[in-house]
Amino acid sequence: MSQTTTVATPPSSQLNAPIDPADQFRRAVPASAEDRAIKRRKVLDILDERGQDSLLLTTHTALTWYLDGSRVHISLAGDPIAALLVDREGDHLVTFNNEAGRMAAEELPAGVALHTVPWYGNLHEAAAAVGHFSGSAGVPLAEGKVATELRAARQQLLPGESARYAHLSAELAGIMTDVLATARPETTEFELVSALAGRVVAAGAEPLVLLCNGSGRSEFRHPLATHSPLGRRAMAVVCARRDGLVANITRWVRFDAGTPEELDAEARIAAVEADIFDATVPGARLDNIFGEIKAAYVRHGFGAGQWEQHHQGGPAGYAGRDPRVTSAVSDLVVINQPFTWNPSGPGVKIEDTVQLTASGLKVLTVDDRWPVSTVNGLRRPVTLQL
Repeated sequence: MSQTTTVATPPSSQLNAPIDPADQFRRAVPASAEDRAIKRRKVLDILDERGQDSLLLTTHTALTWYLDGSRVHISLAGDPIAALLVDREGDHLVTFNNEAGRMAAEELPAGVALHTVPWYGNLHEAAAAVGHFSGSAGVPLAEGKVATELRAARQQLLPGESARYAHLSAELAGIMTDVLATARPETTEFELVSALAGRVVAAGAEPLVLLCNGSGRSEFRHPLATHSPLGRRAMAVVCARRDGLVANITRWVRFDAGTPEELDAEARIAAVEADIFDATVPGARLDNIFGEIKAAYVRHGFGAGQWEQHHQGGPAGYAGRDPRVTSAVSDLVVINQPFTWNPSGPGVKIEDTVQLTASGLKVLTVDDRWPVSTVNGLRRPVTLQL
């Protein structure tokens, strides 16, 4: 049986106690009671619709969303080190015994019951069993059974989430400017991405994706870095996660004036993106936007099959894409939903993290130092020429 610890809010008499110097640098989970109450209500609504008493959350995306920014990973390539049962009585987080101390001190929102299993135990089985002790009847609903409903629940970022996302995105754009401005033709791809990674980690974020191609490798859409020098032009891509939210950005740098063909392709891919932005409006269906993407490639001279060479992006937030858009995804666009579209062509790509607000699309990955051009009323990044 699991051991249980309930994390409580300290009494008001302790709120003004002196700060222990050892605690002044301790991480505090960003979760707000108000936002977590909204998220819990959304999950309870899903349970009501399904006629179920409990739901078991097991993925990074669902856990970080529901806990409002907790870190539930150790290895970036591994499964979460926690599972969470939401039932009618409350929220129950199960983690391994060797993770429980840190989770309780730095990652657990107030009001969540913490349970432990041995490091060799089964998180999912233990979390499901917790429900029997808390009064839940039957087998909990598996997260995969309500993936569409959960995706809809997290589409619209709450104000606190929007502020955290904008902060991360702006920092990421500034990191790109700082690092790429120091690049030289002899800089290697590994040197560039290592500098980006160091800055991202120093900002308290996790670099989930780091890509770079120099001029000799520009045909690859997902170029993992090599020891090749950048040469006359290069692309860098970073996807960084902080407090569960993932910001995405692509930037280009060159060391000459560029060829006429490159300049033309850069302008045309920005026009494709502008058409995608125009289609990203409240109430639009994602499969219909996907149709507009395919048409935009033809409209701007890239050909009918260009969309097949790389995924086109989609909603963002607690996953890099939530989900990647295809003709099979019919989710409706809502206000305050974030997106990262990433149209690309031979040797060109454009990508920023944006949010659809009541006043239109707002670009979040912005650094005023980066050169831009205005495309359909929005300031869009162009290649940095050094």
